[in-house]
Amino acid sequence: MVKTHYSEAEVQQRLTFLPDWQFRQNALYRKFVFADFVEAFQFITAVALTAEKTNHHPDWSNSYATVEVSLTTHDAGGVTDKDFQLAATCDRLAI
Repeated sequence: MVKTHYSEAEVQQRLTFLPDWQFRQNALYRKFVFADFVEAFQFITAVALTAEKTNHHPDWSNSYATVEVSLTTHDAGGVTDKDFQLAATCDRLAI
């Protein structure tokens, strides 16, 4: 049987490697706060390019210097490796 997504316990265990992320509403969630709108938009653009290459797109919102990101694999019904990989990419790009 192919595993489609991680259980909540498995997600929580793996989040020890992504301490700024939370498990909310069956997704990985993080709020990023930047110095200004331009930095936030640069982050969004960089993540969008990666997301497009991997065909895995985040749910997100932007308000001035704040970007909220939610990651889940809709067709798998929950959080998968794709979400953890994109979360780690977001962390790298936010620096």
